[in-house]
Amino acid sequence: MTDAKNRIDETVKSNDVVLYMKGTKTMPQCGFSSRVAGVLNYMGVDFADVNVLADDAIRQGIKDYSDWPTIPQLYVKGEFVGGCDIITEMTLSGELDQLFDDKGVAYDKDAANKIREANA
Repeated sequence: MTDAKNRIDETVKSNDVVLYMKGTKTMPQCGFSSRVAGVLNYMGVDFADVNVLADDAIRQGIKDYSDWPTIPQLYVKGEFVGGCDIITEMTLSGELDQLFDDKGVAYDKDAANKIREANA
C-alpha cells in the first residue's frame, strides 16, 4: 500500500465518522463539502474532517481508495457512504438516521427531523 492509502485506511478505521472534504468542518471551501459538513454539524455528529486541499496525495488517494471520483466523501464506521448528493438524499429520506442508529453513532434526532421539515 502507498503511504497515502495507509494514512487514509488508518483515519477511516480509527474514527467512527470521517468526512474527506475541501476545507474543514469550520471553514469548508466548496459548496458540496459545506452542505455535508453543515448537515453533520447541525445534527451534532462528532466527526473527523480531512482537508484534501492540504495534501495532493490524499486528494487523489481518497478517490482511488473508494473508487469514487468526487469530494466530499463520508465514511461511517469504516464504510464509504457516499458524496454530497447521496448524503443529502439519505438525510431527507431518514436513511442517514437509520445508518447512524444501526452503527451506534450519536446524533440529534430532533435536528434531523428539522432538516426534513424545512425541506418538505
